[in-house]
Amino acid sequence: MLDEPHDPAVTVVKVHPDREIATTQRLPYFVGISAVTAGAKGLSMYLVIVPPGGHAEPHVHCGYETGIYVLEGRVETRFGPGLRQSVVTEAGDFLFIPPGVPHQPFNLSDTTPARAIVARNLPDEHEQVQPYDPSGEG
Repeated sequence: MLDEPHDPAVTVVKVHPDREIATTQRLPYFVGISAVTAGAKGLSMYLVIVPPGGHAEPHVHCGYETGIYVLEGRVETRFGPGLRQSVVTEAGDFLFIPPGVPHQPFNLSDTTPARAIVARNLPDEHEQVQPYDPSGEG
């Protein structure tokens, strides 16, 4: 059963990202699916690369869920109040980040980039994150 009637004017869209975008997290992002690239209404997908020894800035996602699938590398994600909790993901692992959970990923390798596919239930091409200061959580 289809959720919506098929509109013949709507079609499948292929996207091949050819440039990275600047992000608040200071990591290379390559936009795949978004409202701008594919006309998405409730989803965005990106390729993110965490350089060797690199990390994102501590942050919180504002009002949307995030799913991550690690393609290559090992990443430690510190999360929660004061970023005192931690989980390590590696190639083949999925990670779910609910809205409002502070977190910060770190590439555990000093020689190899970590690569992951990121999906959000937000079609905006630009991330909507709020910086997070872990020192404020005693």
